[in-house]
Amino acid sequence: MTSNDPLLQPYQLKHLTLKNRVMSTSHEPAYSEDGMPKERYRLYHAEKAKGGMALTMTAGSAIVSRDSPAAFGNLHVYEDRIVPWLAELADACHERDCKVMIQITHLGRRTGWNKADWLPVLSASPVREPAHRAFPKTIEDWDIERIVADYAAAAQRCQAAGLDGIEFEAYGHLMDGFWSPATNQRDDDFGGSLDNRLRFTGMVLDAVRAAVGEKFVVGIRMVADEDFEKGLPKEEGVEIARRLANSGKVDFLNIIRGSIETDAALTRVIPVTGMRSSPHLDFAGEVRAATKFPTFHAARISDVATARHAIATGKLDMVGMTRAHIADPHIVRKVMEGREHEIRPCVGATYCLDRIYEGGEALCIHNAATGREADIPHIIPRTEGPKRNVVVVGAGAGGLEAARVAAERGHQVTVLEASSQAGGQVRLATQNPRRKELIGIIDWRLAELDRLGVEIRYDTWAEKDDILALSPDVVVIATGGLPQNPPLAAGDSLVTSSWDIMAGSVKPAENVLLYDDNGGHQGMGAAELIANSGARLELVSPERFFAPEMGGMNHVPYMRAFQEKGVTITINTRLRSVRREGNQLVAELGSDFADGWRGERRVDQVVVEHGTLPLDDLYLALKPLSKNGGAVDYERLVNGGDIFPARSPQAGFVLFRIGDAVASRNIHAAIYDGIRFGLRI
Repeated sequence: MTSNDPLLQPYQLKHLTLKNRVMSTSHEPAYSEDGMPKERYRLYHAEKAKGGMALTMTAGSAIVSRDSPAAFGNLHVYEDRIVPWLAELADACHERDCKVMIQITHLGRRTGWNKADWLPVLSASPVREPAHRAFPKTIEDWDIERIVADYAAAAQRCQAAGLDGIEFEAYGHLMDGFWSPATNQRDDDFGGSLDNRLRFTGMVLDAVRAAVGEKFVVGIRMVADEDFEKGLPKEEGVEIARRLANSGKVDFLNIIRGSIETDAALTRVIPVTGMRSSPHLDFAGEVRAATKFPTFHAARISDVATARHAIATGKLDMVGMTRAHIADPHIVRKVMEGREHEIRPCVGATYCLDRIYEGGEALCIHNAATGREADIPHIIPRTEGPKRNVVVVGAGAGGLEAARVAAERGHQVTVLEASSQAGGQVRLATQNPRRKELIGIIDWRLAELDRLGVEIRYDTWAEKDDILALSPDVVVIATGGLPQNPPLAAGDSLVTSSWDIMAGSVKPAENVLLYDDNGGHQGMGAAELIANSGARLELVSPERFFAPEMGGMNHVPYMRAFQEKGVTITINTRLRSVRREGNQLVAELGSDFADGWRGERRVDQVVVEHGTLPLDDLYLALKPLSKNGGAVDYERLVNGGDIFPARSPQAGFVLFRIGDAVASRNIHAAIYDGIRFGLRI
């Protein structure tokens, strides 16, 4: 098929023909096992190849040396045993005419010494990176010699595995640690002038080219402007890009702007929801114009229109839609088939990256199949059994997902929703204007249900008889939960829930104490709204740091708002009770650490966040009437088989509940429940 769509035009990179202009840039989903890209890693990239992209880049980054220990699931490209694993991954993608590259690096100071083999962290100079907190030693001549050799050996392994190319990582890692005045304080041949600061990079390039030859594709993902006072300035960054382009030793530039040494700086490179989309696209275009060299770029280019604009206007040669493909790995296929409107949107929640930086693996907030390709399909198969009449109660994220999956399976589905709108707690979260993009989680599912012909009955508070009247074969309880107070010795009736603040049913008072012992977005969202209202706010948490259920990247915009509005933050402190004295409330505080310690705050309003209790009355009413008594066989849920035990075989329907109707959790948990249970109907 021929197309005039700029995104679907082929691109010639050296000897490689990339079938379109869409790629996934290097990132580390932390799916590795013992440093190897085994089945989970392979299936994740193969799914994107199946979805039609031209180039998938693995690893973020694969480490070339033993003294660059993995910071978050990095691949070990310094070990020979990685070659067959990489070969399997490359073969799986090549079957779909998707090219595969890998990013290799020495992390330098961006890791910890107390990992793996407990070898010292090193960098151009002994400048500590705040994010990983290690104090690096100054790299020595013998370190440089062995690491240059390690780069060359790693490149050979990648070539031997049949990969189509490599790129070096040069932002926040060892290589650009030599470039930046902020991290290079040397007075020898590797410091001072730009020629000296580029010496290590030149040594690596020479060694790698000698190892892999001229035909293997070699590129670099590089910072061309660190965008802070002491960092690498734009003028020098662009000059480095020019020199690399003219060196004859690299084949493409992958351009980054900013610094990643703190959470706040990282979000300027990789913005989260509520922050500017594609913030550095124009800058990447400037570098392309200055170098006239193949230029790649990715930084929150999450929609097809922006990606198309980037190619059509000549800003980029290949456009990275990395988080967008975590949300929907089949973007290109849907574009080719004229189904752009069916693309599952990336809503910028950055649940994926926050999980990685907190030591977990990448998961999309609303695509539970990503990273679970071995068990959860991205394309829902039709049922091979009888068609069922499925009733879903609740149109929050989990209920809508269960309805979508059941309908895709071919079942007849009816959704009953008590309110006049779908969305549940997701819609509540979007009352914080900064997080309004989350509504895409709901809007996409509503559009899918409309396409599938699913009926949603709003303003329907379903009772037992309402359900029975529909003669269901399967009933899914997705009613969510209602806010609950933390355990208080007294004063339950005097506190206000975070939900009331978020919904706008209760306005913030002049002087507010917010007590959050849930630790996620719920309390933080209410705190941000209170702070932005002009109220004086103290945020109290019993944790050793506040909001521990929320990762560092999402922490940034909340903390910015709190500091700008003068919010007081108190940790390691519990709310014990609340009493009224005159026109004020007195919050009595206590400590887990000192039994006798007590404190008091006199405020106008006490707001609390303590998760939810399941709204389970309907579930409990239907439970004795169901075939399975609400029971689920967890062993079979995980490993296969019929998950609904026949406790009362003569009964008319199977019953189960999902999401917060079971227990207080999060959006991803509800959606994961929706799809994995829905697939078993």
